[in-house]
Amino acid sequence: MATEIGYNFHTGEDGYTVWSEDAAYGFTLAQIEEDLEAPTAELHDLCLDLAAEIAESSALMTRLGIPDWAHSLVTRSHRARDPHLYGRFDLAYDGTGPAKLLEYNADTPTALFETAVFQWRWLEDLRTSGSLPTGADQFNSVHERLITRFGEIQARIGEPLHLTCMTEFPEDSGTVGYLADCAAQAGLHVRLIDITDIGLRRASGHSSFVDRAGDPVRLLFKLYPWEWLLRDSFGQAIAGNATTFIEPAWKMVLSNKGILPLLWERHPDHPNLLPAYFEDDPRKFALGRSFARKPLLGREGANVTIVTDGQVAATEDGPYADSGYVRQALAPVPVFDGRCAVIGSWVIGDEPAGMIIRESASAISNDASQLVPHFIVP
Repeated sequence: MATEIGYNFHTGEDGYTVWSEDAAYGFTLAQIEEDLEAPTAELHDLCLDLAAEIAESSALMTRLGIPDWAHSLVTRSHRARDPHLYGRFDLAYDGTGPAKLLEYNADTPTALFETAVFQWRWLEDLRTSGSLPTGADQFNSVHERLITRFGEIQARIGEPLHLTCMTEFPEDSGTVGYLADCAAQAGLHVRLIDITDIGLRRASGHSSFVDRAGDPVRLLFKLYPWEWLLRDSFGQAIAGNATTFIEPAWKMVLSNKGILPLLWERHPDHPNLLPAYFEDDPRKFALGRSFARKPLLGREGANVTIVTDGQVAATEDGPYADSGYVRQALAPVPVFDGRCAVIGSWVIGDEPAGMIIRESASAISNDASQLVPHFIVP
C-alpha cells in the first residue's frame, strides 16, 4: 500500500523502517485544541516577533553565528516579507500539559508526506476496517493548507517554481516530490532539480541562478539548510541575486537553537517554554545538574547531549561540534514501552495544521526514530 501512494522512502539504508504502526496515540479534542494547537499558534507568533527583532540586530545575528556578510541578506529578506511555507515545532507533551517547546525546525523539516498523506490514509483504512470508530478524526489539514499556501505564494510572486534537494537521499527527494505535487495542484509550474543542477550566470556586473537548461531560477524551494548554502562556493552570490528562496533568508534565524535562550529571556516563565541559556552564559548553572546541551546548528539529534544528575544519560555524535551550544532544561518527555514520544506540530504559512508522533529508543530523537500515527477519540 505504501508504494501505491508514492511512499517509497519508508525504509532506511540500514533496513530500519521510518514508519511504525506498532502503536498509535489517541487524543481528546480538548487536548488537541487547547494543549497542542493553541500553543503552536502562540509559539509561532513569539517566533515571528523574535525573527523581526533579530533581523534588525547585527549583534543578535552574530550571537547566532550568522556570518557578517549575510546580515544584510537576512535584514532585506525580512523587510521584504519574503514568504515562508512551513515549519515544525517539536513538543514534549505527556497528556496533561502544558506542552513544552524542545526546538523549532523552521528551515528544512521532513516527515511532511508521512504526516499529511500516509498518516491520513492509515486513519481512513482503520475507520473502514472498524479498528477505529467511524467518528475518529485526526489533527491534520497539512495537505490542504500546503496547496492553499503555495497558491498564496504564486499570487504574490508569479514565477515558475524550482524545487531542489540532494536527490540521492530518498527522504529528501520524496519530500520535495510531494511538495512539487502540492504546488502543481495550486497551479504553479514546477521543475524538480538536484542542488548540483543550479548554476550561477554572471553578466554586466549582475549574477543570476540558472538551471542546467539555462532557464532562470526565480522562485526556489530548497530542502537544503541555509547554513550549508552560506558555506557553498556560490553562497555570497545570494546576497546580490533576485531569486526568491523558500524558506526565505530570514527563516535561518528561527532554525537556529539560539532562539531557545532568546525566547526564554524575553518570555520568562512562559508555560510552553523551557529555561534555556547560551553555553557561555553563567546563568546556565541555574539549570543545575540536569539539562540538554544542544548545538546552535544541527539536525537529527546530532551533537546533542542529555545530562541527568550530573551524568551523561544520552549523547549523539555529529558534524556540528563547532557551531556553539545552548543548554535547555529537561522536559517531561513521556515514555511508553521504552519509547520516548515527541510531538511534531506543523505550521503551514501562519496556521497550525497538524501533527505526527516521533518515537525513539533514546532520549534524543535521531535518524533512527520512527513516525507513529495519532487519532482523535470521538
